[in-house]
Amino acid sequence: MEEAPSLAPSIPVPNVQEMVKNNPLQVPQRYLRSQEEMEKVNYKPHLSSKIPVIDLALLSYGNKEELLQLDIACKEWGFFQIVNHGIQKELMQRIKDAAAEFFKLPIEEKEKYAMPSNDIQGYGHAYVVSEEQTLDWSDRLMLVTCPTWYRKLHLWPKTPKGFKEIIEAYSREVKRVGEELLSYLSVIMGMQKHDFLGLHKESESLQAICLNYYPPCNIPEQVLGLSPHSDTSTITLLLQDDDVQGLEIRHKGGWVPVSPKSDAIVINVGDVMEILSNGKYKSVEHRAVTNKDKRRSSYVYFMAPGDDVEVEPLDHMIDAQNPKLYQKVRYGDYLRQSMKRKLEGKAHTDVARIRV
Repeated sequence: MEEAPSLAPSIPVPNVQEMVKNNPLQVPQRYLRSQEEMEKVNYKPHLSSKIPVIDLALLSYGNKEELLQLDIACKEWGFFQIVNHGIQKELMQRIKDAAAEFFKLPIEEKEKYAMPSNDIQGYGHAYVVSEEQTLDWSDRLMLVTCPTWYRKLHLWPKTPKGFKEIIEAYSREVKRVGEELLSYLSVIMGMQKHDFLGLHKESESLQAICLNYYPPCNIPEQVLGLSPHSDTSTITLLLQDDDVQGLEIRHKGGWVPVSPKSDAIVINVGDVMEILSNGKYKSVEHRAVTNKDKRRSSYVYFMAPGDDVEVEPLDHMIDAQNPKLYQKVRYGDYLRQSMKRKLEGKAHTDVARIRV
């Protein structure tokens, strides 16, 4: 059987959870950020309640008004929350419990699933490309779920018991919701309902789940759980903890917190949507902040085209007023190039931009 391909290397760095356990007051220099980087002056919590909420049940009933709201959400925010998505509450709780159990394991147990030197599947840190780089205050477990032959099952934890089955059950449901959303995105982009799904064929579409763990930090105002970045996916589906805020999105020059909404899933537009729509729908920068008292976890599902799919602006998104902004890129090349650099806003999208 062909060996599963690797995505990108990342330099091993200390385990943040373990560091906090050993000395909660210590924050090494490599994690500290300047006031400019933290951009606290641009904090806009009053806009949090304005982040769109889309009802998936209304979309499935063919509600035109909700379809219009989806278009506005993608155009003006690039982020929205969905409700009535049909994923059982119990399953959402099971993925949260399984992740909590995994992160509670002794470090020796977790390191059995450590990311290899040439890949970001497994347990550890991604996007660490230099010894000088400022580090994020978080640990992660990243597992590719599709195509199935990309899976590196030796990196899928065996404990807690039933972990693999829970990951698979949750991934199946999120994938279903993602595919439904892709069909509505296809419609608002002026195509047939199933056109987008053609880019995400079952056997090829690249999909992964990432469990992020953000320990408390003694000086949260000087660190970031996750550096600002946009996602290389088509869309990303994220489940948040109900009681801890941490996700922030860049909107109109400021940072807006995405307040957790019980049972909702946060959706964001990825770079692939931006390229296909010729910039009409933009992938939006987002980051994670930490806090002093509570750990936080997030449960992220990425949906993207297959490695060999060529992505470029759709013909009908280009006209005299909207000249072509992006060149054709092979998705696998685009993904790996972005993963070989540190998270730095939208700098990685330059690869696809047409130089004017």
